[in-house]
Amino acid sequence: MPRKPFVPGAALVVAAALAAGLTGCTGGSSPDGGAADAKSGDAATSSQAAEPGLYQTLPEACGLPSRKAIRGMLPGDGQDLSDAEARKIYGGVADITYDTDRRVGCRWTRETTAGTRHLGLDIQRVVSYDAATSDEDKAQGVYDKKKMAAQIPSGGAGSPSPAAPSPSASKGKDKDKGEGIVTNGAKGKSATGGSATGKDGKAPSQSPSQASDPSADASTDPSTDPSGSTAPRVLDDLGDAAFLNDKLVTADSGVHRDVTVVFRTSNVIVQLTYDQWSTDKTMLPDSQELQDKARSLATELSDSLNE
Repeated sequence: MPRKPFVPGAALVVAAALAAGLTGCTGGSSPDGGAADAKSGDAATSSQAAEPGLYQTLPEACGLPSRKAIRGMLPGDGQDLSDAEARKIYGGVADITYDTDRRVGCRWTRETTAGTRHLGLDIQRVVSYDAATSDEDKAQGVYDKKKMAAQIPSGGAGSPSPAAPSPSASKGKDKDKGEGIVTNGAKGKSATGGSATGKDGKAPSQSPSQASDPSADASTDPSTDPSGSTAPRVLDDLGDAAFLNDKLVTADSGVHRDVTVVFRTSNVIVQLTYDQWSTDKTMLPDSQELQDKARSLATELSDSLNE
């Protein structure tokens, strides 16, 4: 008896039907729900994602402070400026950034016969790529790292640092460093007076360790009496979180005081740096003046960002 011819098309139809049946049975009998559960899991993850931050863009940094504020922070020596000179000084120089929606900055400088003042502004918008962490929480982490690096006391304004050295230890430390650092409590005093001098009224020379390590000149704990209003501290009336740092360096190429204000508002971190260099090493830049101007500008910036 002759064999029946083989039909490839029919065989493919049968194979496809069997495959479809097996797939249907497998999906329906899966103990963990298969693809249906995977979709529901994705939806749950999406619903639990942290909310984005309040800010999605950033303003132009050089145009954010008012011209009046910039003029007050960069005073002259009585000489009139031409229009071109005023635009150059008060207009600022923008930082070069690759994404102006993530980070912007600006710098201002004014030189006078009495010295030089610098003002810097850095604005960072923080974005969290973790669905479980909001942009604001991520920004708080960035702020906390800056605060820790500056060694700001955790308490309120004027609170002493838990790790503050005893008076005897402080004296020993200053002696080892050649007392090249003056705390901000010496505002308005001569750099050769107060705690920065030896018994004979002369500024002490640098110790060998200080001469070999220039970084030892920078003050890491410039706070005065812990109850003083000019001590590095947390600021309770600025943004969602803020602190102020103040350092005075006298053993550098020139006497200068550096004031920094950092604050967070939602998912944006603003850092304002303001310093004054003096050509006369016997006169110290006034801590109260610099801090008042820096805080005033920081408040203005915070209000502008929240408008």
